[in-house]
Amino acid sequence: MVRVRFAPSPTGFLHIGSARTFIFNWLYARHNGGTMVLRIDDTDVERNTEASLNSIFEGLRWLDLGWDEQYRQSERLQLHRKTAWAIYERGMAYRDFTPAQGEEGEISRAEGAWLFNAGMREMPREESDRRAAAGERFALRFRVPREREQAIRFTDAVYGDQSKSTADIEDFALLRSDGMPTYHLASCADDADLGITHIIRGQDHLTNTFKHIMIFEAAGGAAPLFAHLPLLIAPDGAKLSKRRHGPVVSVTTYRDAGFLPHAYINFLCLLGWSPKNDREQMTRQELIDAFTLEGVNRSNTVVNFTEDDPIDPKALWLNAEHIRALPVEELAERLLPVVCAAGFRVTINRMVQITPLIRERMKTLRDVLSVADFFFRDELPPYDAAELIPQKGDAAMALAALEKGRAVLAGAQFDHQSLDTALRHAAEELKIKTGQMFQPIRVAVCGRKNAPPLFATLEVLGKEVSLKRIEQAIRKLP
Repeated sequence: MVRVRFAPSPTGFLHIGSARTFIFNWLYARHNGGTMVLRIDDTDVERNTEASLNSIFEGLRWLDLGWDEQYRQSERLQLHRKTAWAIYERGMAYRDFTPAQGEEGEISRAEGAWLFNAGMREMPREESDRRAAAGERFALRFRVPREREQAIRFTDAVYGDQSKSTADIEDFALLRSDGMPTYHLASCADDADLGITHIIRGQDHLTNTFKHIMIFEAAGGAAPLFAHLPLLIAPDGAKLSKRRHGPVVSVTTYRDAGFLPHAYINFLCLLGWSPKNDREQMTRQELIDAFTLEGVNRSNTVVNFTEDDPIDPKALWLNAEHIRALPVEELAERLLPVVCAAGFRVTINRMVQITPLIRERMKTLRDVLSVADFFFRDELPPYDAAELIPQKGDAAMALAALEKGRAVLAGAQFDHQSLDTALRHAAEELKIKTGQMFQPIRVAVCGRKNAPPLFATLEVLGKEVSLKRIEQAIRKLP
């Protein structure tokens, strides 16, 4: 059975790239009838924060995909140490008592061509045991094979055949001098113990895979299959960074902007993956059915944003499409919390009445506050009386239309057909075009020209509110 995992480190909010990794793992598991494992990689105690952990869960729960099993790495330290010492007993690791190398792990490798300390690597077992027993601090370091040059090879499901010579791999740390496991060891020990069959992660981890394969083999198991995902980059080609790009890379930015979770998932899926028929708007089940690793691209993917707007325009378009595709009742349920959070008192029944009138006008859920606020307010915000004057008309025409409208609406039934008939007949009596009749009334009841269809709007607002607002508009005109 396919078993995949998402293993975030709680050192910051849920990154857009991490969210995509989670989604791809989830889709692969569901497509193959497998298991989705969430493992919090929280062994970096100096950088982990509870706020970051809460942010990760907050973002994942908003995505509303779920997972099948959950673990915390910090609760599995005994397994990590057992794995490290099993590798040591097989002769594939050694103690490194060198302070700089022991403490810094692999930092020195990044600064130069350091591969190993010969004195530490070749130290007799007896001397190593004696120094350890005397209380000297040490790191436990993997003994990369060097007797003869050989290559570590694997086939990545996205990037194909990969190979690296052991001559170019340093003796990396398994345990730090405080006894804590390194990322490499803890990750592999957990993956082996949890039976992970496929590791799907970002392309920036691809170079780590050579070390991980050696750990799996030294621990006596077979390595999982690997698939590395292309990176998400900024329009200028830079890797998306929490520090540099701020809200652009945070999942909660999209949530707070009023995105539907699935629309956001749909958007992230199209960053580095495409279905065979190049569809764009897809339901959750369509994504599950279509998702394969063969559809993942090798090229890095640009997330389009500007300094003024962190939202990718394609994400906004997709969200609008998904909003329009939602059943009215479901969309109303999603809009209601947004409206109530803004301080308006609205029932779900009224929200269901309003939703069909505004659905085509929204790109995000928060747009309800700008396109439908006049439905919720007791009093309209101030507006320019000139807005009441119809096209090719004047203030006298606007006043006549409003007064006639007030008269006919006072005696009309407030249903769509009755309102349509009454106002069209009123326009005929005034000998003006229907548009010249409707605009003053629309502005009077909505406070703006750009508003939902007039008759449906009047029906939802009701007779009392509509007449009151028309009366207020009449008093605005000279």
